[in-house]
Amino acid sequence: MAGRERVYRTEAIILRHSDLGEADRLLTAYCAEFGKLRLVAKGVRRPGSRKAGHVEPFTRCHLLVARGRELDIITQAEAVELYPALREDLLRLSHAAYVVELMDRFSMDEGEGHRSLYRLLTNTLERLAQGADPATTVRFFELRLVDELGFRPELFRCVACGSDIQPEDQFYSSRDGGVICPRCGRERTGARPITLSALKVLRHFQRNTFAVAAAPRIRPEVHAEVETVMEDYLTHLLERSLNSPAFLRRVRRLGRLDPETQPVSHEEVTLGRAEPAPAALESIPRK
Repeated sequence: MAGRERVYRTEAIILRHSDLGEADRLLTAYCAEFGKLRLVAKGVRRPGSRKAGHVEPFTRCHLLVARGRELDIITQAEAVELYPALREDLLRLSHAAYVVELMDRFSMDEGEGHRSLYRLLTNTLERLAQGADPATTVRFFELRLVDELGFRPELFRCVACGSDIQPEDQFYSSRDGGVICPRCGRERTGARPITLSALKVLRHFQRNTFAVAAAPRIRPEVHAEVETVMEDYLTHLLERSLNSPAFLRRVRRLGRLDPETQPVSHEEVTLGRAEPAPAALESIPRK
């Protein structure tokens, strides 16, 4: 790909990996300079591999990469941040898996670099690891992600008639990319009701920094409504369902059944789970 030398260095977040051959792994990584890359880590599954602990999912690392005919090959890897706190709490780890799945799905293979998206990804993983509210952190990430990609939802004017939105319950249309006033929404195919409270939360997250967005306490039912609206919108944009939300809901259900077990452990969720784990979680070593 143009812009990369035969041997190049980059900082990246590992999004996921899969086994390749007898001892190698195929990594999907996101970096500021080159966007999403598919890289081979040779011999990383062998006992004693020096690269093994540096290229796990969610890890921020420095890579030295050699150009290959089809896939580039990692020759050196050094972890910059492992985010160990994520691996101690499966609820936070599941939110992180959702974040990297969104980044993976919305990024083209070997696309151009996007430094602001890379900062958004690293900041989000840091917030999850440092104890920020997971739901708030992920909603903020979703809205910033679609902003950066050019899919900013319209939350202040009706996307059907252009009128200013009044302080009352409205409708939301993923197909039209925003809120619809009650007069237009009742007849709009695919429009779903949205309460004024949920709309206020979306607006608050859209126009503020994370520190300001995270300050108010939001009722659980409002969080749940905002989550549903955003999941529907993201699914519409991707034209396919995401894997992580069903798994995340499974983790939450287990936590509610026995709140004294919080944080939920990896073993608790893998025993008899109904939904498959996201790709990024399947390869996380158990403690």
